[in-house]
Amino acid sequence: MDIAKEAHDPILSGRLGDLLGISDWIEIDQAMINEFGELTRDIDPMHMDTEWATKFGPFGGTTAFGFLTISMLTHLFRSMAEQDLRNVDFGLFLNYGFDKLRLVSPVPSGSRIRGRFEHGGIREDDGGRRIVKILCEVEVEGKERPALVCEWLSAWLPPESCGGNAST
Repeated sequence: MDIAKEAHDPILSGRLGDLLGISDWIEIDQAMINEFGELTRDIDPMHMDTEWATKFGPFGGTTAFGFLTISMLTHLFRSMAEQDLRNVDFGLFLNYGFDKLRLVSPVPSGSRIRGRFEHGGIREDDGGRRIVKILCEVEVEGKERPALVCEWLSAWLPPESCGGNAST
């Protein structure tokens, strides 16, 4: 990779604790929760049945699935970073998994969330790939406690590993 390009990429050139950014707010409404439940075939009434969740659930109404909150990380990160997914001139980041993921508090239906992302460091794995750690926190608007905290790992592939720099 061109060292000059890498030096301008905050993910590859950043240091532990550097703030990468904060995303815009996005609403998690009941329609989104229902679509997620249908797609994943998880029809838990605590998430999808407003009447049941209000009467029997622990949170006074429906809440987002924890896995829905986790799945929003990609959108929140990319919107914060304004990442063009078709531009591979700087390489690609592949999802590598998580360390220390916790679902701290519920995301009530109709609430808004946003992501806060910090640099968690870079290490090299046994195959020579750079593993980038992003420290993530998903907050719920108006709530003191975050919905999610985690260490998200990505494996960075340099441009020469990305099909010949086919950005368009």
